[in-house]
Amino acid sequence: MQRTPLYQYHVEYGGKMVDFAGWEMPIMYTGILEEHRQVRTSGGMFDVSHMGRVKVTGRHARRFLERLCTRRISDMQAGQCRYSLVCNERGGVRDDVIVYRHEEDDFLIVVNASNREKLLGHFEAVRAAGDLNVKIDDQTLATAMVALQGPKVMDLVSRFSKEIPTLKRYRFTVKNLMITKVTVSRTGYTGEDGVEAILPAGMVGMAIKLLLKDMDPKSADSPVKPAGLGARDTLRMEAGMPLYGHELGEEYNALSSGVDFGISLDKDKDERGERFVGMDALQKTAAEGGPKRKLVGLKLEGKRSPRQNMDIKSGDKAVGIVTSGCLSPTLGYPIAMGFVEREFTPIGTKLAVDTGKGLIEGAVVPLPFYKPAKA
Repeated sequence: MQRTPLYQYHVEYGGKMVDFAGWEMPIMYTGILEEHRQVRTSGGMFDVSHMGRVKVTGRHARRFLERLCTRRISDMQAGQCRYSLVCNERGGVRDDVIVYRHEEDDFLIVVNASNREKLLGHFEAVRAAGDLNVKIDDQTLATAMVALQGPKVMDLVSRFSKEIPTLKRYRFTVKNLMITKVTVSRTGYTGEDGVEAILPAGMVGMAIKLLLKDMDPKSADSPVKPAGLGARDTLRMEAGMPLYGHELGEEYNALSSGVDFGISLDKDKDERGERFVGMDALQKTAAEGGPKRKLVGLKLEGKRSPRQNMDIKSGDKAVGIVTSGCLSPTLGYPIAMGFVEREFTPIGTKLAVDTGKGLIEGAVVPLPFYKPAKA
């Protein structure tokens, strides 16, 4: 297994390490529920260095990304991030990614750890097929990535920068930190406000010490504490955010997964646009009225936690399948996301989850399940 530059930090603060996509990562420190609530009420720090970071530069960088990504890239501004999908020819999802635009022909793509190697091969195939002048540089092992998330995070960040708290969502800036540069974006995967920072691997330990100066993460009243992958998962579920291998996958039509905002089926009509891989298949699906199953949120009764691959039923009929579920730490009741047949997707539709030992009754509700209070 590979280790991130923050491995020793995790060990020092009691991280319970597990294998995640070939990386030794902390599943939790003190406990998933405690870490979840810490992020919702104050702030949490996540090591997300296992995520892939791939720099794309060159004369045809923009054209390359237009062919690769379902989202329109040409109208992005310098300093802007954009969520997108990368599809296969059938319209299934190879991965969901965040694209950062630095300059006209200078981009960064952040991809999921489990898909990095697969995507690097796909990137090269798209480049070669179009005979594009593009340099693809995998910077994952040379860099680190840290996420600070929670309602008190911006107060902490403002001690070091007056600019970062003024960033709009999905915008980023590059700051000087001693002898290096740090890319800081107002992005995250928890539903809370916060930032994600990318910096050289050798500098991340010093940067964390500087950021958390005069602050003991082990202290009960520390505004920011380390959080593991377990809390990150329950937080993203409450926020209704899809996860590859659950709500996204090569076998799932991209139009099923509730991220239509990230799919531009008409972007080739822009004078600088390009057709992306999988566009033909998705246009065909749209012309036929959409996918047969769509992602929904379910609010459930009781305290039993729904799990991936459990059947979703209407009466005695199985009409879908759970993709993610948990007993929501914030809301206090079970929640689930899942694919169900189109006729059962309207808000308020009564459905149940079959646990194999009984049914958990519930109903379709809007996503996300949770939204933070506005400042």
